[in-house]
Amino acid sequence: MLSATTTPHTAWSAFAEDGGWNGKIYSGGWKEPGLGTAPITEKATGEVLGYTGIASESDVAAAASDAHAAQAEWAQVPGPVRGDVLRRFSQLLLEHSAQIAERMIRETGSPRAKAEWEVRMTSREALEAANLGSAPTGSVVASAEVGRHSIARRIPLGVVGVITPWNSPLLLGTRAVAPALVMGNAVLLKPDVQTPSVGGFLFAELLEDAGLPRGLLHVLPGAIETGQALVKEPAVDMISFTGSTRGGRNVGSVAGGALKRVSLELGGNNPYIVLDDADLEAAASAGAFGSYFHQGQICLTAGRHLVHERVADAYLDILVRKTKALTVGNPLTDDVDLGPIVNERQAAHAEKIVTDSAAAGARVLAGGSRAGLFFEPTVLAGVTPGMAAFDEEIFGPIAPITTFRDDEEAIALANRTNYGLVAAVVSADVTRAQLVADRLHAGVVHINDQTVLHEVYGPIGGVGDSGNGFNHSTLTNADQFTEWQWLTSRTEIPSYPF
Repeated sequence: MLSATTTPHTAWSAFAEDGGWNGKIYSGGWKEPGLGTAPITEKATGEVLGYTGIASESDVAAAASDAHAAQAEWAQVPGPVRGDVLRRFSQLLLEHSAQIAERMIRETGSPRAKAEWEVRMTSREALEAANLGSAPTGSVVASAEVGRHSIARRIPLGVVGVITPWNSPLLLGTRAVAPALVMGNAVLLKPDVQTPSVGGFLFAELLEDAGLPRGLLHVLPGAIETGQALVKEPAVDMISFTGSTRGGRNVGSVAGGALKRVSLELGGNNPYIVLDDADLEAAASAGAFGSYFHQGQICLTAGRHLVHERVADAYLDILVRKTKALTVGNPLTDDVDLGPIVNERQAAHAEKIVTDSAAAGARVLAGGSRAGLFFEPTVLAGVTPGMAAFDEEIFGPIAPITTFRDDEEAIALANRTNYGLVAAVVSADVTRAQLVADRLHAGVVHINDQTVLHEVYGPIGGVGDSGNGFNHSTLTNADQFTEWQWLTSRTEIPSYPF
């Protein structure tokens, strides 16, 4: 049972190389992994920061068994008390925010402003999740029978598997781990092997300090083999996956075949629509942020700037000016706007999109080259459907510009993709912008703002190739991480005809 008091670590060690995590996995404590170890590198320099354990199929099975046993007792803990653990976790994030942000900069390549924002937003995610434990858990349901008391109530799913990506590992982990725990579930967390300490070991350390009983959280870093084992594991009742569309298809197929609940938030090729009456200076500023924030390595990134042909030249002039003023470098040691791309494969992919699109007729007006993982923010003009910069999710600091003649063509171009995560429209006429927004195929739409918005309160999730419609938010998380149960009772057994 949950203890009323906790004893924090005398020396917080989630990132110290001599901490218990180095080369381990977390499953009822720090343990030797079944698939060896892998280095954790600083993305800007290549320096090895430590090693992560890689969980095997047997590690996943053992963790799931342990979690299943622990969850039954956890579900009996009152919801407000479960919420108190997450409130303490939220507080600890802020207490250690400088250390966490620095590690995030080194491990993800994040600019400092993004890292500091992510810690603050993660603290808010945990705090709002904690409040779910104090919210109503059901309703009295009408019944046509006299004497029958009928209620509908939320009950925990059991064991939730959470698979997270490398780009915002702390935030995207917390938005699933926190509500899942508060609603009475146990969690198996598989962080990306590129960011296992800030995306995994941190949870183990801080939630233990916050008073979470052992057995309820297991941190199992790994790549495809570990993820497949987690999705297939019979003792795991739900999978929450944030990552690529290709990975999500595999996860959804396996989880669906096992009749497990599966929540998928996947990629995006997000349109940013600039109508001809927009404030171009403000629109270009927002558009630049939407494309270049965290080197464009966010599923919500503005992937296609769709600009009315009457204002396209002026918009391009402003965007190019803003782009050329941005700085690229090591975000740990320098005050820069953009840090490194996460790895060589991703940097090469972004570079190929630029070269292929240029070969097909697009014009490089700014940037277009890289030095290793340091990729210049890039403006591509003259982009049309059929070019890689229009058709593909880029995941790099590239702003492709496509022009349109009228609102109808803008809508058609925006919807000319199988993705459907987020879209944005900017205009001085909010009514006009709303008419455009109403016809966009996306799970999230913003008017007079850019695409990279993340709050705890509004539901975030995509349709089409961007996901299966399950959304993360204070509005939806209680339903997402529980099952509805109908319960009736009577004082006496009624009479039946036979």
